[in-house]
Amino acid sequence: MRAVVQRVTEASVTVDGETVGKIGTGLCVLLGVSTDDTEADADCIADKLAVLRIFDDENGVSNRSVLDVGGAVLLISQFTLMGDARKGRRPSYIDAARPEAAIPLYERCVSRLKASVPVETGRFGADMLVSIQNDGPFTILLDSKKGF
Repeated sequence: MRAVVQRVTEASVTVDGETVGKIGTGLCVLLGVSTDDTEADADCIADKLAVLRIFDDENGVSNRSVLDVGGAVLLISQFTLMGDARKGRRPSYIDAARPEAAIPLYERCVSRLKASVPVETGRFGADMLVSIQNDGPFTILLDSKKGF
């Protein structure tokens, strides 16, 4: 699993003009599921998101997690994170899990994360508009396989 994690002051996602998820301070996370991901990968990402220390403490040091600051997570599925653009000019998405495999893993990540922090989501497979106020800007890449 791959995740693009952005520290935000607010974020929202709309589908067909309807806001389906919205948070204030917290993390906006774009999540890609690969063909070889398992429940362990979903658990790894969810657990890391809850405790990732990217919020400033009283000394201005990134030493607090979304859990520590009472924030929320907006978790949005994004298969294009599994795109491979090393050859040619058009990315290949062969490593992106098909919906029947990706949805249960995405939902596992959501439910595991909800045990710790408030979570809002997009709509899996929908054409979504994501709005964020990236705080910093602060963006981190996570990979459950430790690829980066």
